[in-house]
Amino acid sequence: MIEFSRVTVTYPDAPAPVLSDVSLRVEEGELCLVAGPTGAGKSTFLGALNGLVPHFTGGRLSGRVLVNGLDTARYPPRELASVVGVVGQDPLSGFVTDTVEEELAYAMEQLAVAPDVMRKRVEETLDLLGIAELRDRPLRTLSGGQQQRVAIGSVLTAHPSVVVLDEPTSALDPTAAEDVLAAITRLVHDLGTTVVVAEHRMERVAQYADRLLYLPGDGSVRSGPPAEILATSSIAPPIAELGRLAGWSPLPLSVRDARRVAGPLRSQLQKLSVVGRTLSVTGSALDVRGVVVRYGDVLAVRGVDLRVGPGEVVALMGRNGSGKSSLLWAVQGSGPRSTGKVDVGGADPASLKPRVARQRVGLVPQTPADLLYLDSVDAECAQADTESEVPAGTARELLDRLAPGIAGEAHPGDLSEGQRLALVLAIQLASAPPVVLLDEPTRGLDYHAKRRFASILRELASQDHAIVLATHDVEFVATVADRVVVLAEGEVVADGPTKEVVVASPAFAPQVAKILAPEKWLTVDEVAEALA
Repeated sequence: MIEFSRVTVTYPDAPAPVLSDVSLRVEEGELCLVAGPTGAGKSTFLGALNGLVPHFTGGRLSGRVLVNGLDTARYPPRELASVVGVVGQDPLSGFVTDTVEEELAYAMEQLAVAPDVMRKRVEETLDLLGIAELRDRPLRTLSGGQQQRVAIGSVLTAHPSVVVLDEPTSALDPTAAEDVLAAITRLVHDLGTTVVVAEHRMERVAQYADRLLYLPGDGSVRSGPPAEILATSSIAPPIAELGRLAGWSPLPLSVRDARRVAGPLRSQLQKLSVVGRTLSVTGSALDVRGVVVRYGDVLAVRGVDLRVGPGEVVALMGRNGSGKSSLLWAVQGSGPRSTGKVDVGGADPASLKPRVARQRVGLVPQTPADLLYLDSVDAECAQADTESEVPAGTARELLDRLAPGIAGEAHPGDLSEGQRLALVLAIQLASAPPVVLLDEPTRGLDYHAKRRFASILRELASQDHAIVLATHDVEFVATVADRVVVLAEGEVVADGPTKEVVVASPAFAPQVAKILAPEKWLTVDEVAEALA
């Protein structure tokens, strides 16, 4: 179905090809996972499947890419739309109509599909993805998981042979992600569709994949069974890292398979103590009292109280639409707040001038690119140093720690999603305000980048900065958070130490906790330290 024959992609002024002499095959009806470090070339690989590379991105493509027998270098993306359907990272930004049914029909209208055929396909797609009850809903009123399924449906109605998905679960809570992955696997098993998924959160997808395409970052692509590739890859989900540590062969890819072989390891760990972080919090860096956020008739945050001490890292968790982002914006002072008080160092950020407020409370939003407005990475870093009144090179040093190798002259718009996020994190963290708010800060970051990011957050915490991060990334929470606060419908439903809250939750428990339950182990590093 997909064939790369000695494909090399080179961009102008790039020191080396992004893809170099790549040859591989993906068979019909396979679910193929594309993984690799941030900036390794995953977006270029996906773009080559529907002709975006090189027709729209520029650069030079040598070799041949065949999709269902069509050479993508000879056909522009519009002529490949009926063969390759692409779903981007942010489905809402790709919608062109107002309601679910209109969006499902739009692609067929552009392809001049007959009205009777169009109606039949819309009904079939609504049933296939389990969204029939949403047909008349405005797209902007849907949850993240519902929007993702509609985005998948909008490309399915054209009956493509290949569906390409870029980070389909990165913005979704664990339950919504499972719903989307169930829809994806149904395409593969029931319809025989070839699906190519690029995903940094490999722990969510690896167990469903037939093939793993691993891009190590040197221009090559390794192709093979997931367990075989993950046995030696530099990036692997926690379940694979635990399997390597325990010497399991072949590596299990699902929690069920891992628990079947983990008996001896669990017995060994029962005799050992869990090594965890201990934090004694004194005082309050952030005090939130009775905050209410209302959008018209919608009550997004319902009288939330939250106290965060100096040096404490608190994770806000909950399903999409539970009020996490609304609470962060209300705390920072830029977002709406109907009632309630916020105290940071004796002042309410909402009552301060924006520049002064940013010095007390820093916020990295879900769409970090909104904060980038200069024409080069170096210019953004230099401006951040100036505005934060820190030594020159501070922001650049943070960026190099998060995502090494980004050229200073590169335009922020040309960076990958993960690289852009790393740049914004560096800009915002350069000033190191007393309170740091982060909204989905790990989208687009690979496992190594997350480790480096966690190290930076722990350094800030050790210097008594209070950190609140809203995230669906349960593995990152297990690594960095001292405490977890769970929101539901704008209210706090759980608040306690990370081990107590996430281990007790089937949705928010990390892979290691599920495999080693009932013992309260959260990360592979904890297990390795105890065994050592």
